[in-house]
Amino acid sequence: MVKVFRDVAGPCLAPGGSVVAVGAFDGLHRGHRALLARVRERAAARSLVPVTVSFEPLPRQFFARGEPLPRLSSLREKLLGFAEAGIEATLLLRFDAALAAMPAETFVREVLAARLGAREIWVGEDFRFGHRRGGDLAMLQRLGGALGFEAHALPPVSADGERVSASRIRALLAAGEFASAARLLGRPFAIGGRVVRGERLGRKLGYPTANLRLGRRVAPVGGIFAVRVRGIGDAPWPGVASLGVRPTVDGREPLLEAHLFDYDGDLYGRRIEVEFVAKLREEAKFPDLDALKRQMDRDAAEARRLLGGARAAAGART
Repeated sequence: MVKVFRDVAGPCLAPGGSVVAVGAFDGLHRGHRALLARVRERAAARSLVPVTVSFEPLPRQFFARGEPLPRLSSLREKLLGFAEAGIEATLLLRFDAALAAMPAETFVREVLAARLGAREIWVGEDFRFGHRRGGDLAMLQRLGGALGFEAHALPPVSADGERVSASRIRALLAAGEFASAARLLGRPFAIGGRVVRGERLGRKLGYPTANLRLGRRVAPVGGIFAVRVRGIGDAPWPGVASLGVRPTVDGREPLLEAHLFDYDGDLYGRRIEVEFVAKLREEAKFPDLDALKRQMDRDAAEARRLLGGARAAAGART
């Protein structure tokens, strides 16, 4: 796992120098991964430490003034992605009122130069930072001469003729366009977590589920889906899933419930990933459990059809 530091102030984290990428990195899409790859390559070429600066909460969440906003990845997923990309340390700053008010030049001097010992800084082409977004690439390049670093912008990454961005991916997911979102992400969209015990209602209805709590995370999708579940065996396991508050039983907490076709085993405590393949419908409130059960039967049949046959996809693994 990548080493994580939270504070602006403190000793230099890379006394021998670092190559730094700065960004929110929500979802670690193809553009983010290209940026991290460049940082790793440059750090290796110059015998420096590859580092990221990122933020929790995300800046867009802070400026939403408490309104919950969907995000593409959890903090854990982001940190794992950093580690997989070869990043050795991240300065994960608390984005609060004090950080939002920090002048851009102060951020450069105190965070990038003093705290990280930056020798190269890499950002996206439209990167802005500091109070009222007063800092940009031109400022980084101007200050770099005096502070001992170079600053560069990585050109935008495109897929299917459009620029890769977290906002575009969130819009595609909300529209149920999972294949298009996967091309921009560089992988299928999935939500991971540890399986927890639920109310066992699904088992009573003939559809036992592996339940994942979202906590404070707001998912960019909701409804009923055909899914594949990773973490069960060597290959993804087909199933059908619900993500929502379960209005038929007056649920309140958002929950991801995945039913794995033809699976008979105990998943409690196991960490899994639910990969979204296709949206079947919106969540709905039914008059009674019998009506809900009939709809679940239809959902399962449609999910099996879309997934190309559950047993064929799963293989002989039971």
